[in-house]
Amino acid sequence: MTELPVGRRERKKAATRQSIADAALRLFLAQGYDRVSIRDIADAADVSTTTLFKHFPGKEALVFDQDEDKEAELTAAVRQRPAGRSVVDALRDHILTVWLPHATHPQMAEFTGLVSSTPALRAYGEQMWTRHTTALGAAIAAECGAAPDDLACLALARFALDVPALVRGRADPERAVEEVFAILAHGWLAADREPPRRGAI
Repeated sequence: MTELPVGRRERKKAATRQSIADAALRLFLAQGYDRVSIRDIADAADVSTTTLFKHFPGKEALVFDQDEDKEAELTAAVRQRPAGRSVVDALRDHILTVWLPHATHPQMAEFTGLVSSTPALRAYGEQMWTRHTTALGAAIAAECGAAPDDLACLALARFALDVPALVRGRADPERAVEEVFAILAHGWLAADREPPRRGAI
């Protein structure tokens, strides 16, 4: 049998993966995560369970189907930023151009509700976020010439990753993103934000 060219083969794999993920999300939102089996998802996507497991290691991964892509995009935003662009500015630009459009997706509220109401998904999401922090922190450290576990670099990575959750639901999410990154870039302005101490003149 003639093998498909690499480009076409990869496109077919990506299309199958997306079809499986889309079917899983539809079923999870309609019936609830715990009521849907791997077999249900495979049948809805018209694939075998063997094929499903070739694309996803487990049921939780079906919900976070773009996990690896997101991590690669985050680290690339730091490593491939234009000359003279700071790490903080590069991360802010990435959040604004990549995350912000997803924030207004019609299914975002349903997706967030699904994850927050399902203990297994909450735990998986937290583990995923920890891994992203480690990878992004290491990428920032490499750009700064610091050790991979440098605390300041890990802190910046963690805070940057938390920005979407912090600004979700705000009337003007773009402005909120800018405000949080201004704090990350310039620090907490204690004189402007903290009330005077008792007895201070």
